[in-house]
Amino acid sequence: MKLTVNMFISIDGVVQGPGGFEEDRANDFDRGGWLVPYVDQDFTEITESWFHKTDAFLLGRGTYEMMRSYWTQVTDENNVAGVKLNSLPKYVASNTLTNPDWKNTTVLSGDVLQKVRELKEKPGGELQVHGSAGLARTLTEAGLVDEFRLLVFPVVIGEGKRLFNEGAPASGFTLVESRVTSTGAVYSALTPTPFNIGTAEVVDGKEVV
Repeated sequence: MKLTVNMFISIDGVVQGPGGFEEDRANDFDRGGWLVPYVDQDFTEITESWFHKTDAFLLGRGTYEMMRSYWTQVTDENNVAGVKLNSLPKYVASNTLTNPDWKNTTVLSGDVLQKVRELKEKPGGELQVHGSAGLARTLTEAGLVDEFRLLVFPVVIGEGKRLFNEGAPASGFTLVESRVTSTGAVYSALTPTPFNIGTAEVVDGKEVV
């Protein structure tokens, strides 16, 4: 399966608590719900396209518990995200969760990275990470992410969890899909490529890159 990271992110790189004030209060975060004012039809079309592609989900424990609490309440058969999350396999990276009560949940403990590698070897479409910033960073550092799907909102949060912290591995990216929503959110689907550098210089009075 193809491993994708699907993330809502602010201009300054924050991914914490996009959907609601109480979504993730870790470290006394009090700025949750910052994406809600920017939700429009374009946003819905983009996120639904993600869920149409998935065969399974890979989540950190915090995101898993938040999603379970919210999405198990959604019974609308026309809600693509709800249908997929409530029916498809879910894998949770955790050494402490023992009795998950959301249908089709499997806990990954111990050597999580090796277990993710084994999941990627299985046939199927996509193994999708949603939220789960800490897990996403670990998977990125291990070189296991095949594609990042980032929906960047025109807002600065100033503090909170980030997808790429200082010390993240250097990487280039190839843009495979992009779109701008009516509220100014910028969607980019990116595949990792080797990190390269270059030099800008002046030759015979002309700038050459």
